[in-house]
Amino acid sequence: MNQVLLILFQFIVFFGIAILTIFALRSAEKTLVLRRRLGDEHRSSSSTVSNLLKADSVANPFLKWVETASLNDSQERNKLGRDLRMAGFAQPAAPMIYVLIRFGLAIGLPILFTINQTLAAKPMAGAGPVIVPLLLCGAGMILPRALLNQRISSRKEELENEFPDVLDLLVVCIEAGLSLEGAFVRVGQEVGHSHPLMAQQFANVSFEMGAGRSRSDALRGMGERTEAESIRSFVALMIQTDALGVSIAQTLRTFSVEMRQTRLLRAEEKAMRIPVLLTIPLVTCILPVIVTALLLPGIIDVIRTLIPALRGQS
Repeated sequence: MNQVLLILFQFIVFFGIAILTIFALRSAEKTLVLRRRLGDEHRSSSSTVSNLLKADSVANPFLKWVETASLNDSQERNKLGRDLRMAGFAQPAAPMIYVLIRFGLAIGLPILFTINQTLAAKPMAGAGPVIVPLLLCGAGMILPRALLNQRISSRKEELENEFPDVLDLLVVCIEAGLSLEGAFVRVGQEVGHSHPLMAQQFANVSFEMGAGRSRSDALRGMGERTEAESIRSFVALMIQTDALGVSIAQTLRTFSVEMRQTRLLRAEEKAMRIPVLLTIPLVTCILPVIVTALLLPGIIDVIRTLIPALRGQS
C-alpha cells in the first residue's frame, strides 16, 4: 500500500512539473514574440532617418582615388553599382571595394605563389613558374565576378520564392482597410524574420514614399533594385492601376492568384525534370553494376571452358 501511494505521489509530482514547464515555456514564448515585435518597431522607427538620409558618395580619400583611377567610365561604373545593389551591397563604397578585391587577388595570388616557390625546398621546374602565376592572375580577375553573378542569381531566386507569400499579406492588409503605403510598412514589419529580402525592399519603398518620392518612382526603384520578373510585373501593374484608377484590392487579388498559379507551374516543371536528372546516376552508377552482374556468369564460363578449349585445339 505504501508503494502504491509512493508511485501515485511520484506521478502527481511528475505531471505537475510537466504542466508547470509547459505553461512557463508558453509564457516565455509569448514574451519573446512581444519583445521581438516591439524591438522591430523600435528599430524601424529609429532607423527611418538613417535610411532616408543616405550618402551617395564616399568620403575616404583613398577610395575616391580608386574611383577616379579605375572607374572613369560612367556607364561601366553605373553598371557595376547596379550589379552590386542587386547582390545586396548598396553602400556607395561597394564598387571601389570590389575593384580593390579584384586587383588584390589578381596581384596577390601570383606573388604568394612566387614566394612559396622561392622558399620551397624543391621549386617547380619547367614552364610551371610562368604558367601558374598567369593562371592565378586570371582566376583572381574572374573569381570575384563569378561570385557576384552567383549571388545575384541566388538573390533573384530567393526574391521570386518570397514574393507570393508577401503579396498575400499585402492583399490581406489592403482588404482590411490599410492604404498601400501603410500596407507596405505593416507587411515589411511582419515578414522581417521569415522573408528578410522582401521586408528590406518594402521598407525601402516605404522610406522613399515617406521622404516625398512619388509612389510610381518608389515602385520603379524597387523593380530596378531587384530585377526579379514577378516584382517587375507587380510594379508595372501598380503603376497602371494608379493611372487607370482601378481598385487596388481587386487587382492585387487577381495578381496573387496568377502568382500562385505561376509558382505551381514552376514547381511542376521542376518535378518533371526529376526523371531526366535521375538518368545521370542511373547510367553512371546503377546500370554498369546491373550489366556486370548479368554478364559475369557468362564471362566466368568463357574463362573456365572456352579459353582452355581453344588453347588445347591450338
